[in-house]
Amino acid sequence: MEVSPARADASVGTGDRWHVEVDRSLCIGSAQCVHTAPDGFRLDTARQSHPAEPETDANEKILVAAENCPVEAIMITLLGSGEPVFPPEE
Repeated sequence: MEVSPARADASVGTGDRWHVEVDRSLCIGSAQCVHTAPDGFRLDTARQSHPAEPETDANEKILVAAENCPVEAIMITLLGSGEPVFPPEE
């Protein structure tokens, strides 16, 4: 699996738990996330993405899906602390 250049700070920590959100005002229904992480995302009848499980174990495929979202609609934070995983703080 290729690692995108945007991954300078993002990483999947063993044992980490994430909160995954999709900004539905940005989502264009490209389904890239569903193709990249089929266990992590679903499209509803309006073709809007949402996480299959908003609270999940850290997962490389979910991170790659967020990095490759064409409109950057996927946000991942560490569960509990709220520290951003993606997009990383600049």
